[in-house]
Amino acid sequence: MRKKSEKSVIDPDNPEWTAGDFRRARPSREVVPHIVEAYLKRKGRPPLGDEAKVQVTLRLDASVISHFKARGPGWQTRINEALMRVVSAKGTGKKR
Repeated sequence: MRKKSEKSVIDPDNPEWTAGDFRRARPSREVVPHIVEAYLKRKGRPPLGDEAKVQVTLRLDASVISHFKARGPGWQTRINEALMRVVSAKGTGKKR
């Protein structure tokens, strides 16, 4: 079966950059610093400190994972919150 030839589509609203366009380009931090800073603030891990989280590998039932994932993004945080409620209800969890 012959492969269809791909025709290049020229978009007049989004022309291909020339060497001159690349020379004149400025970093987005210079053009829209408020947008870049807002984006960078919400990315990455929370700051380290006394309450730093620890990465673990944990096997859970598929039904537990699908329950939390079904409610959308943030499912790992919701699992953490559910576990924190159990820990809080039982005290510190330390043996006395």
